[in-house]
Amino acid sequence: MLLAIDAGNTNVVFALVDTGVGGGAIKARWRIATDPRRTADEYAVWLSQLLSLEGYDRTAVTGVIIATVVPRALHNLQTLARKYFGGEPLIAGEPPVEWGMALDVDEPKSVGADRAVTMIAAHKLHAGDLIVIDFGTATTFDLVDYSGAYKGGIIAPGINLSLDALVTAAAKLPRIAIEAPTSTSVIGRDTVSQMHIGIYWGYVAMIEGLVARMKIEVGRPVKVIATGGLATLFEKQTRVFDVIEGDLTIQGLAMLWDRAHI
Repeated sequence: MLLAIDAGNTNVVFALVDTGVGGGAIKARWRIATDPRRTADEYAVWLSQLLSLEGYDRTAVTGVIIATVVPRALHNLQTLARKYFGGEPLIAGEPPVEWGMALDVDEPKSVGADRAVTMIAAHKLHAGDLIVIDFGTATTFDLVDYSGAYKGGIIAPGINLSLDALVTAAAKLPRIAIEAPTSTSVIGRDTVSQMHIGIYWGYVAMIEGLVARMKIEVGRPVKVIATGGLATLFEKQTRVFDVIEGDLTIQGLAMLWDRAHI
């Protein structure tokens, strides 16, 4: 089993991936709030309990790979792998698991590990030009061409960030849950419904508008892939997605691991 770790700005996702014959299947996944101060020992106690609940123990893990956009979290995750899983973890983007894809942008070193890993998986699973939309702390739109090269993209505030900014800046507005409105009307009759409309339908309009502009620039047929925890929130209210892939980042990490062990 491979322990794939995706350390993002909001959460750290741990996934147990079968690397045996016909492998690549995700057997279990867990997430914990990102806190760079969390020690390897704290991670180990939490993970050991969760592994046990799924019927595994630490000895089932034969390798660890990490992708992180939070540099301060890396040391403790490396210590976790060394101390509790008995080996040196691979770090996505570093030898021997370099990206293996062209980063055709002005600042290739600034491309986040999570975005690169997600694009690797998207290109492996889908042919042609791709727009990959990842709904996380930020919502990112990444263009991967038919050859697998990253051509650039967009970074927008995530829907949670947008809501937090609205509630924080406007003292009388209540905190609301992020959910699809029960009505397709965009004229709210009270404060809460108006907030739901503004956040939800405003976000749908942003997604559709940006994808339409990207497609015009590409000038060729493009498949739109959505991923990330909030992708399913929008799938019933827009036709902009061609497919939703919930685990692209973890799949990309497993692919990098496999590439290093061929």
